[in-house]
Amino acid sequence: MGLNRQDKAAVIEEVKAIFAESSSLIFAEYRGLSVEAITALRAEARKNGVKLRVAKNTLVARAAAETPFACAADKFVGPLVYGFSADPVAVAKILFNFAKKNEAFVIKGGVMDGKELDLAGIEALSKLPSRDELLAKLMATMNEPIAKFVRTLNEVPARFVRTVAAVRDSKEKAAA
Repeated sequence: MGLNRQDKAAVIEEVKAIFAESSSLIFAEYRGLSVEAITALRAEARKNGVKLRVAKNTLVARAAAETPFACAADKFVGPLVYGFSADPVAVAKILFNFAKKNEAFVIKGGVMDGKELDLAGIEALSKLPSRDELLAKLMATMNEPIAKFVRTLNEVPARFVRTVAAVRDSKEKAAA
């Protein structure tokens, strides 16, 4: 049964809202996948903060009309699943890794920051470290000078204690 006019407007508004909070979009053809495979993909996406949506291509194209994602609207053809995320690496990793495991899942394209991505661009994006990994590396880099400074400050009294202990040991040897 088709959607009535109000339902179509609701879908367009929902997709517009998702577009507003996303920085990247990757779309793929899911024809021939089992329900279990799609369920596993949805669970993995949900766990990583990626939104997956299956909707009529014409409605998604209308929702994308005045957004940075409009450049790919002409490629919205066939049964597509749309992956949205504020973190472009997360959606690329999840969908690209899923496509490697499932031959029926074919990535058709994507958009990031208003620029269209081809399969090679999505693959390159999927190989980048995730946002959490980058933040951890940044924090470690920022923490290292402070940690080194603390070790240096700690070395002064430690060296003094070792010197006093060596003097004590040498006096004990001389007295014995």
